[in-house]
Amino acid sequence: MISTETAVHALLAKLPPLRQEIAKVIVGQEAVLDEVLVALLAGGHALLEGVPGLAKTLLVRTLAQATDLPFRRIQFTPDLMPTDILGTEILEEDHGTGHRSFKFNEGPIFASLVLADEINRTPPKTQAALLEAMQEGHVTYAGQEHALPKPFFLLATQNPIEQSGTYPLPEAQLDRFLLYIRIGYPTEQEELAVLSGTTGTARPEVKSVLAGEDVRQLQQLVRQVSLSPELLSFVNRLVRATRPATSEVQFIRDYGRWGAGPRAGQALILCAKARALLQGRFAATLEDIRALAPAVLRHRVLLNFNAEAENLTSDDAVAALLKAVAV
Repeated sequence: MISTETAVHALLAKLPPLRQEIAKVIVGQEAVLDEVLVALLAGGHALLEGVPGLAKTLLVRTLAQATDLPFRRIQFTPDLMPTDILGTEILEEDHGTGHRSFKFNEGPIFASLVLADEINRTPPKTQAALLEAMQEGHVTYAGQEHALPKPFFLLATQNPIEQSGTYPLPEAQLDRFLLYIRIGYPTEQEELAVLSGTTGTARPEVKSVLAGEDVRQLQQLVRQVSLSPELLSFVNRLVRATRPATSEVQFIRDYGRWGAGPRAGQALILCAKARALLQGRFAATLEDIRALAPAVLRHRVLLNFNAEAENLTSDDAVAALLKAVAV
């Protein structure tokens, strides 16, 4: 727990330089960066979706450099096995006594910042190896629990357009992600800056701004950010309105197949608080909730075949919810 106001402000003063260091490498994509930092401060995990070449992997690598967190990348492939992620036991022999014993050899999941690259390229059996780690902060092997480092932040990427040889993430896995972040194409000026900055000899040097202890303290500080009872009630009604059986929103009754659970409300509140802290505020506002509702709800609101036939998406559902649910 941070004890003094001076310590709090000293900690918050590190956030703008963190963005500046990442911006040395990542051109534009301010909204995406905001959502990634929100997920980090809120203590959750994020799924990044975008076509190839939009710097998804580069963003995560740069974040690791700027935060000085132990970083590991896992390239997901169809032949990847759960033990390739979690680790396995190996037989060791004491050369002095000749005694043999099994020792758990940690896999790449044992890092503070983990990139699960192209997560939808591996079968559900291997995808499921992440479930316990993401939710509980530890993994179980041979009946023994092994704690993961703290903080533990998983960022997964997937390609939305290539379906050959991919395995869509099941809903239970998607629900473990705090945010589902979609990355779009850069603007003309941003793309021009990318072309200019990446085809020459200059290589920007990213300095470490945040340590692991700083991240842990910020995650504690997020939970101390205030949220009014009225906004708490709004979040509750917003999430409950996603459920077709009880929703009063016509769009959801017509096109909804399945709604969000209580975890969505928890995620939206924590993310709103993290966004407020990221902007130097100690109280979350309605704008924080509205800004993060799409990333929190788009993977938790499932639409029916009628919506698919009319080319409606979960983002359309979230927009309808924000318009219909009164504050």
